[in-house]
Amino acid sequence: MILWDIYEISSPEELLHNVKARGKIRKFSISINQDLIIENASDIENTVRFGVPAGADVKQIASFITTIFPTTKVTLVKEKTMNPVLSKLLINDIERYSII
Repeated sequence: MILWDIYEISSPEELLHNVKARGKIRKFSISINQDLIIENASDIENTVRFGVPAGADVKQIASFITTIFPTTKVTLVKEKTMNPVLSKLLINDIERYSII
C-alpha cells in the first residue's frame, strides 16, 4: 500500500480556490514526473492540500507554488497516511471508523 505525506498550502492574502491552483500544480508535478494528488480543503478556508508518496522530496513543488503564489506557505501536516482524504483531515483518523 502506498503511504502518503500530506501538505497544506495556505495564504493570508492570495485566493487559492477558483484560480486553477490545483490544475497548475498538478500539471507541474506531471512535468517533473512526481506522483501527486491534490484537492481543496473543505475544513479550512482558502487552503489546498496535496499528497506525495511518503518521503518524497517536495522542494521543486513547494518552489513552484511560491513562484505562482508568492505569499503562500507550504506545510507538512500528516505523514505516512494510507489512502488519504485530502478535503477533510479528520477522516484520515483510522480509529474513528468501524467497518462493521
